[in-house]
Amino acid sequence: MKRIVVLTSGGDSPGMNAALRAIAKLGAAQGLQVFGSLEGYDGLIDGKFRELTKVLSDGAVSVDIEVDAAGGQGGTLIGSARSMRFREKEGRARAADEVRKLGAEGLIVIGGNGSLTGAHAFATESGIKVMGIPGSIDNDIGCTSTSLGVDTALNTIVEACDRISDTARAHKRAFVVEVMGRDCGYLAMASAVAMAADAALIRESGKTEDQLVDDIRAVIRNGFARGKRRILIIKAEGINVPCTRLVRMTEERMKEEVANLEIRATVLGHVVRGGNPSYSDRAVAGRLGFGALNSLLAGATDEMVGWLPPLPQGGTPTSDSSVVRFPLERVLEETKSLIDGTSPVTKRRVALMSAASGVLSL
Repeated sequence: MKRIVVLTSGGDSPGMNAALRAIAKLGAAQGLQVFGSLEGYDGLIDGKFRELTKVLSDGAVSVDIEVDAAGGQGGTLIGSARSMRFREKEGRARAADEVRKLGAEGLIVIGGNGSLTGAHAFATESGIKVMGIPGSIDNDIGCTSTSLGVDTALNTIVEACDRISDTARAHKRAFVVEVMGRDCGYLAMASAVAMAADAALIRESGKTEDQLVDDIRAVIRNGFARGKRRILIIKAEGINVPCTRLVRMTEERMKEEVANLEIRATVLGHVVRGGNPSYSDRAVAGRLGFGALNSLLAGATDEMVGWLPPLPQGGTPTSDSSVVRFPLERVLEETKSLIDGTSPVTKRRVALMSAASGVLSL
């Protein structure tokens, strides 16, 4: 194997550039040319590639200077997109032709559920060797305890909530802060514990709109009654009730309960997705990149490298004891169960959050 392609797909996450840098450096060290597919799977279909390594005049391979510098930056240097064309077999066949035309024999896909679904289909249809790396700030990928960007996103949420807490205490206010997490409430749960927030509202709880409002009312009423000056409630975006609506409904029902009540809604939105990757995300990106590339060179295909798998799931060990390989089919099955709530991992998270709810509000 002399050439490979790497792409970033779906929602970007801090650490993607660190993974690109690691793969390029490790590839260059082994005389391997590494190309990036521009704009995710669309770049594969259109044959739009960028050299992440350079062949020098003496035949040695070196890392592109911009790739080296971008390793500590957020986003993704080669762009990312959700490709409708790649969902079709015709699009995947065209992509395989472009990869072969480039002379590449392997592909590394960095992304979330949709990206890894595409990687699995491509591997089974094209015969080109494919490895996946989990990249999703929501931490909703199976067979891995974390994905690229999760730690940075949590740090961003904690910093934002620290600032919100300052102004909340100054004015004796309650805040409902919405964070990302469309199908998985992990960011809301983990940041609520780190912030000692008064409550976390997550889709996995299965509560109705009225039940959510009642929970918010109880937390605010009891908190202010105990002399608190700041009430912080963290809401996952997966709850299909807008943050502002929850606040308006709560204020309306509490007019007679708390004098001079002030509740504010803050949606952090894409602020959570951006920013330079933390130490943890850079380190995990490097080690997953190392595991993915070495696995590809060893002949592995249609697999993903996971970080410290949360459950014993029969993966294949790598030379790094923290990195384990799993068939992409198994990863996608576990991801589905994480999202629909049937996974033991999801059940454990919800149970721990339920147990902590009585403590958070104190």
